[in-house]
Amino acid sequence: MGKPLLEVRDLKKHFPVGGSLLGKGRGVVKAVDGISFTINAGETLGLVGESGCGKTTTSKLVLAAEAPTAGAIEFEGRNLAELTGTALRDHRRKVQVVFQDPYSSLSPRMRVGDIIAEPIKAHEHLSSQDIRARVAELLELVGLRPDVARLFPHEFSGGQRQRLAIARAFSTNARLVVLDEPVSALDVSIRAHIISLLEEIQRRLAVSYLFIAHDLAAVSHISHQTAVMYLGKLVEVTDSLELCRTPLHPYTKALFAASLPSHPDEPRDEIVLAGEVPSALNPPAGCHFHPRCPFAMPRCSEEEPKLAEVAPGHQVACHLYDL
Repeated sequence: MGKPLLEVRDLKKHFPVGGSLLGKGRGVVKAVDGISFTINAGETLGLVGESGCGKTTTSKLVLAAEAPTAGAIEFEGRNLAELTGTALRDHRRKVQVVFQDPYSSLSPRMRVGDIIAEPIKAHEHLSSQDIRARVAELLELVGLRPDVARLFPHEFSGGQRQRLAIARAFSTNARLVVLDEPVSALDVSIRAHIISLLEEIQRRLAVSYLFIAHDLAAVSHISHQTAVMYLGKLVEVTDSLELCRTPLHPYTKALFAASLPSHPDEPRDEIVLAGEVPSALNPPAGCHFHPRCPFAMPRCSEEEPKLAEVAPGHQVACHLYDL
């Protein structure tokens, strides 16, 4: 197998907060604290976890909207930290994003044709006629008629607006699209249609996705690999089907227990988490998850577990599986 399209190695993003004017008493929020993963061409990595676990910060680092504190991100073999000028502009053309809320991600003052055409004009030198043809192709790609290009965003439903946002993301022939909670703001009846659309586009264009969500069921459905994140760290990474069949980390099991089963008679582990996600400003010692874990042992509060392979292609960070 060739080199991954995206490779993230020991990535960290720490934010200094608080303190006096002299810098005393300042703390550090470890939003992302040493995570590693890869995404191959034409594949999807699902990144799942509760709010505040660091998923969105990770997406900003991949989009080069934030600079990492430490670690490396390589896209197409190039280190993002070394990109400037034209090279950085080229990265932003190839890596696009679809945000959670289709209502706020589209300018209400622009016609949708102009919204979709804006990135094309910024990155390519095409005639007006070619741009209009490209916009029509993109609208058809997401299941909308080309003649809706003259309308404004408020004239569309929530699901249609998200289709417009997807069309805009593909306007620059992106190779990787960050999907940041792309269906969580939509009605349940619309979510399956949007996920099916994303899967169809991936088959047609061989694009890669970083699919970020808190809904483990949706992530595991669309993703080839799934990474479970808790308080800035990855606690489990494996093939999505394997994760559904055999979740190992107690946090992953709790996320599955909180989601609806595919069938009313389907058994599932009833793991109820106590308390809230701890503050990233003052995380617990040892395993960050131990204050909420029903299987916590004395060593869990003292020693941080390492993400290690416990089965072929299945990594987990938990003392329950230390060999």
